[in-house]
Amino acid sequence: MRNDPWRRDAGRYAFRLTLDTRFADMDPNRHLNNSAIARLYEEARVRFHMDMRDRHRQVGQPHFLVARVEIDYLAEGHYPTPVDLGLGVLGVGGTSYRLGVGLFQNGACIGLSDAVMVYRGDNGPARVPDILRTALESYALRGQ
Repeated sequence: MRNDPWRRDAGRYAFRLTLDTRFADMDPNRHLNNSAIARLYEEARVRFHMDMRDRHRQVGQPHFLVARVEIDYLAEGHYPTPVDLGLGVLGVGGTSYRLGVGLFQNGACIGLSDAVMVYRGDNGPARVPDILRTALESYALRGQ
């Protein structure tokens, strides 16, 4: 991730949102704490899935599990400045898909995260249905 400069461009992400930072997000050095940053990425993933369900009602209420999360910290974040997050789908496999998230503050990319999400059927991991695959692919991260 760190070596992908195109990922540092907020305009490449299909889904975007702005979140406020909180006083409790600061570490002793007055920077955004690494666990607070992980929470911001989590919030972006949750809001993305909510948006996808709203925009693509035909997918119903699919269930997802987080299988892996990677985070690259590129620069310090500061309170009380809000952060902008961009999220896009990096790829869809058989039972899982990868999400890429960029974290921006004051127009600069301060972090990147990738997450592997597993589609969960009634009895555990299951093949991503075609209708869900199409919805996910509509959020593809542009310019890979």
